[in-house]
Amino acid sequence: MNPAEFWKNFRLGEELSISGAFIYNGLRRFHELRKLDYPDEIFEVFYYLSVGLERLLKIAVVLLEHKDDVDQGALEQSLITHSHLDLLHRIKQHTTVSLSTPHNELLSLLATFYKTFRYDRFSLSSVSDLRKERDALCGFFAKYLQVEIADSGSILGTPNEPRYRKFLRTTVQKISAVLYQIIETRARELNLYTYELRHGSKAQTIFLGEADIPAEDVLWKELLIFFMNTKGTSGYLQFLQGIPPLEFDPECVDEYLDCFQSDAAKAFVRDELEHHYLELGDQKGDRLKLMDVIGAPGVSFDDPDSEEEPTE
Repeated sequence: MNPAEFWKNFRLGEELSISGAFIYNGLRRFHELRKLDYPDEIFEVFYYLSVGLERLLKIAVVLLEHKDDVDQGALEQSLITHSHLDLLHRIKQHTTVSLSTPHNELLSLLATFYKTFRYDRFSLSSVSDLRKERDALCGFFAKYLQVEIADSGSILGTPNEPRYRKFLRTTVQKISAVLYQIIETRARELNLYTYELRHGSKAQTIFLGEADIPAEDVLWKELLIFFMNTKGTSGYLQFLQGIPPLEFDPECVDEYLDCFQSDAAKAFVRDELEHHYLELGDQKGDRLKLMDVIGAPGVSFDDPDSEEEPTE
């Protein structure tokens, strides 16, 4: 395998995994948002999605444009761009790209964010336009979902409704799936394995799955119910049941459950956890050692139902 083949086979394969991870993180973060009013949260979503999709576009461009007689320096220089639509245009010169207006507009929005919005707050002129990211995203939803979204100054804010989550997820998923298919087809033509994805990775979830993030929430809820209600037993379950619970407030169950699905919620409950740990005094260290065991790889417990073989 020559250097060019190694580059396209392995290095771009690594880029594919990185791209998928960024895209997944962007969708996951948007799914967690309760409101669409905080610039830092929208910024985070846009950043992950813009970087992930830009890198995905560039993988396709390299596989389609690179040849043995190409000017390597010129090709690499041409990749120093943050214009998602320009990269998409280059791909279209070599193959059919089945994307429609909403997909193209989202790519344009992400490019605008990456080239302009993400630096605006370092400029004095930003004082007159405080919520570009929020307004751009809400405008995108209003246009394609035909909804009226309240002004950002509303006292109730702008709830992140399930239809917004679904629309962004399906739009990004479509773009990702189309580009991945182009990458896979071209890699196979070149007898490369650039398209291969690690099992269980975020990239596999994005490119080969449905990125069904709501289903991931169902999973932890079902597991929680299982742990609370199972009548079965095992060494691990006995270990968990043998740890005395901290005295959290039963009236705050809704807030505690929110910790499983929201980073912001964790911040509110963490203060209460620290209070309980202060109450433990010198026992805190021992309890933290028990917490380290839970979920650690390679940990196993004896089955309480198994009997020791009699020795002669």
